[in-house]
Amino acid sequence: MFVIGNFISALANLINFVLGAYMWVIVGRAIISWVNPDPYNPIVRFLYDITEPVLSRIRRVIPFSSGAGIDFSPMILILIILFLQSFVVPTLHGIARSLG
Repeated sequence: MFVIGNFISALANLINFVLGAYMWVIVGRAIISWVNPDPYNPIVRFLYDITEPVLSRIRRVIPFSSGAGIDFSPMILILIILFLQSFVVPTLHGIARSLG
């Protein structure tokens, strides 16, 4: 059973890394949106292509925007990522410890 425990622990570490990296991509997109970037820049295209599907779903579910045109969907997504990192990852590590 320790093999399954090690697998689940490695999976938890991988999920934690991916969530952390995606959070930094969201932060990068938010910062880039402040400076009116060139939409044909490959880095800008990458950031928009990888984040827009998730952010648009959040905007549809929670249509919360201020009168000043501030988009709160990146902040909501970061909060969701932090919740997943503090709930799902430790839960998987606990399961791995119980199997090992």
